[in-house]
Amino acid sequence: MAKSKCQRIDLQQSYPCPCRRKGCLIPITLTEAFGCDRCQEIFVVDESGYKIEQVAVHYPYKPIWQWTGNYWLRLNAGPKVNIPLLFLAFIIPVIIWLPLVLHSTGPIILWAIISFCLAILPALIVWLSSRR
Repeated sequence: MAKSKCQRIDLQQSYPCPCRRKGCLIPITLTEAFGCDRCQEIFVVDESGYKIEQVAVHYPYKPIWQWTGNYWLRLNAGPKVNIPLLFLAFIIPVIIWLPLVLHSTGPIILWAIISFCLAILPALIVWLSSRR
């Protein structure tokens, strides 16, 4: 699929809503912003005039779109997962628990399962926090 060239956003024109709710973005008077007549969201045009950003969102990142002339192209899909940090959150508990498991007197399978669960817990916390 070929990339479409983005077009400058005209502040006097109306556009379809990028939230996919079949709304229409209408310019807000005396501002560089648009309001959707259906979902009531507000979008601000950036300084370059080629991108809009959703204003009132409850996420730590704000969605950004570019107008291609026919449709909105979403630029950022969200935060990226930090793979090295996720790997460290998994490997450090394994390194700590491995000597304890090898020198234990109980059944090794039970210790291996406990070690694996305790190693997964920090990795799961890092992954969930990076998604927010």
